[in-house]
Amino acid sequence: IVWGMRNLLFILGIVIVGAAALAPAIAYIGLDPLPGDFAINQGNLHIAVPVTYSLCASMGLGLCYYFMKR
Repeated sequence: IVWGMRNLLFILGIVIVGAAALAPAIAYIGLDPLPGDFAINQGNLHIAVPVTYSLCASMGLGLCYYFMKR
């Protein structure tokens, strides 16, 4: 893999892991669902997974870290 591609995959992995870590916190806030979010409904269990908000928050925190580091 070319060096630039390795960095891109690394950054993409960090964004996905960050989104997975932020999903419960964003779900707790109770924001309205956006396109790309999905819901799990089975019996009495209703879980909304805020994929779009989580990805945006993860990218925002990553950019903030990137600019603060410089």
